[in-house]
Amino acid sequence: MTAKRSDLKRQLLEKARRRPSHRAQPDSAPALEAPPPGGRVPERFVSFEAHPGFQQLAMMREGAQQLGLVDPFFKVHEGLAGATSVIDGRECLNFASYNYLGYSGDARVVKAAADAASHYGTSVSASRVVSGERPIHAELERAIAATYGVEDAVAFVSGHATNVSTLGYLLGPKDLVLHDEYIHNSSLVGAQLSGAKRMWFGHNDPDALETLLERHRGQFERVIVVIEGLYSMDGDIPDLPRFIELKKRHQVWLMVDEAHSFGVMGDTGLGLREHFAIDPTDVDIWMGTMSKTLSGCGGYIAGSRALVETLRYFAPGFLYSVGMPAQVAAPSLKVLELMPQEPERVQKLQEIARYFLTRAQALGMDTGHSIGSAVVPVIVGSSPLAAKLSHALFERDINVQPILYPAVPEKSARLRFFLSCEHERAQIDATLDALAGLLAENA
Repeated sequence: MTAKRSDLKRQLLEKARRRPSHRAQPDSAPALEAPPPGGRVPERFVSFEAHPGFQQLAMMREGAQQLGLVDPFFKVHEGLAGATSVIDGRECLNFASYNYLGYSGDARVVKAAADAASHYGTSVSASRVVSGERPIHAELERAIAATYGVEDAVAFVSGHATNVSTLGYLLGPKDLVLHDEYIHNSSLVGAQLSGAKRMWFGHNDPDALETLLERHRGQFERVIVVIEGLYSMDGDIPDLPRFIELKKRHQVWLMVDEAHSFGVMGDTGLGLREHFAIDPTDVDIWMGTMSKTLSGCGGYIAGSRALVETLRYFAPGFLYSVGMPAQVAAPSLKVLELMPQEPERVQKLQEIARYFLTRAQALGMDTGHSIGSAVVPVIVGSSPLAAKLSHALFERDINVQPILYPAVPEKSARLRFFLSCEHERAQIDATLDALAGLLAENA
């Protein structure tokens, strides 16, 4: 990198650091800057072009252009996105989709969606609580509950809204939310909406959580601990038994977000509870999404009947949202039927993910703390380099997304690979060989 580019990079990073970070921080009241009474409102409070978000986007685009980088986002996939995908008319190896078990596009799953749309129409046309309820909703929720071995489940039309609405409704100003520092944005927004006090603990650090519980548990009424089953930035998992032990000892709720771990972890893909062989009722709130393994869209909460009934009648994101379209519910229901019959898909996914991890490490790549289960990052330590590598791989018909600052710390900028049971070893070898060559060129 030339001195000019190095200086530009430092300038861009300094500007970005002045912007609000998306990384979890304890809640605090923002400083207010109100317009003077009776005076003209400053343009920055009126113009969308002056909004900090747009300003940051403009700064990032300008910097990328000066560095000769191409925007890696919003690529248009022209058909099914599986182990391969057609982008810009070219068939590419694809490592940027959540189609972990390859069910999105499976003829049986597609037929289930088509049959449901034919029978119920393309929309249920109302909130479920009024006149949007259809038999397929209850069938899906019973199947989710049975899969988890708990009393009940409720399906939301949005995965993000599932966490926002659940945490936002269940907690209040006298309560406390404790969460992993790498928790998903949806949980952060839900905690903020609730008005509860919020604190984060170090990533996958139950000792740090224990310290917070010992110090703060007695100051609040309800306390909830929120963790993920498989962290989508790092590809690692929590020590669930230890978190359960802390939850029981300190009498708090434990919520596990299984957006990426269901269908991936465990011998048959039943998630973190199967991986650790724990009693499913030891976790108070199981959350998951249907947009990944389950090949639909939306989210779910599974747990006790009292929890689910409370959310069904009072959670705003469920109560005031239109019911899930039947053709969206049907694929997830079909996948839940097929998964127990086809455990080889899970086994193939786990085998190919371990192969990717082992081969990448053998080539000297930094894979962080990934356990080699569907998500494997290759950490390159520089946002411009990550973007450059992503573009160079795409020119070689390999699609992988870069994860840049401020989504992760600048020194942790990375390429993030999502694996599928449909990937083959030859595809992994070709990809990692290409990346190894590019890394050598940019060393």
